[in-house]
Amino acid sequence: MRSILVHADRSPSMTARLETALALVRANRGHLTVLIDTPISRYIALDPMGGSYIASTAMQQAVEDDRKQVETMEARLAGEDIPFRVIHSEADPVEALAAASRLTDVIIISRSSGIAGELALAARTPLLVVSETTQLAFPPAKACVAWDGGNEAAMALRSAVPLLAACGTVEVLTAVEKPGGAPPGAAVRYLAKHDIAAEPRELPRRGSTEETLAAAVRDGGGQLLVMGAYGRGRMREFLFGGVTRYFLDHDQGPALLMAH
Repeated sequence: MRSILVHADRSPSMTARLETALALVRANRGHLTVLIDTPISRYIALDPMGGSYIASTAMQQAVEDDRKQVETMEARLAGEDIPFRVIHSEADPVEALAAASRLTDVIIISRSSGIAGELALAARTPLLVVSETTQLAFPPAKACVAWDGGNEAAMALRSAVPLLAACGTVEVLTAVEKPGGAPPGAAVRYLAKHDIAAEPRELPRRGSTEETLAAAVRDGGGQLLVMGAYGRGRMREFLFGGVTRYFLDHDQGPALLMAH
């Protein structure tokens, strides 16, 4: 992963996100793109009669503030001795990030952004979702792979190979109703082709699938969880819960490498 895209704003989570991006760029001798966006749509209001109103003063101030942030970010990164580019968009964040990520290896975003789930569906680039305050170090000492044999899990696993290759320990976790129900052998064999020695673990179900996986990652000291996003459909997860929603809603969990 050498082409890194990170979403920038002025929220408290920006420090952990940017430091994670810088660590990944340095570890891979990569290139960093920082996206700062000013969603113009937030300043347009519609009335019941079909008319529209633009809060022009607030919009102009927001654009000016973000342009200053571009300058501040450029000055900040100039001292980091890495190749970088800072870009500014006036589209909504999901649209802007999806468009900017077309020739990017990974997008770095915070759990607290509230757009990780939507972005996982809109972008064709894996997401590295980090917590509000904790930077992810590279390479992670231990990474876990949530494996169910589905298309989303396979996409996430393929995307994660460059990260997993440098990890100290890699475990492939499968939550099963009974031993032998869903063996992780295919994922382990795939990683072996990339010279990654992964340890398979079949986890007896204790509660839901997501609770079973979360306990295994937490108790095993996993710093990164590789997982597919919305393997059962986003609407179903919204209504009934699911693995993707669970891990996005728990900021104290590991960093996530997600793909759909």
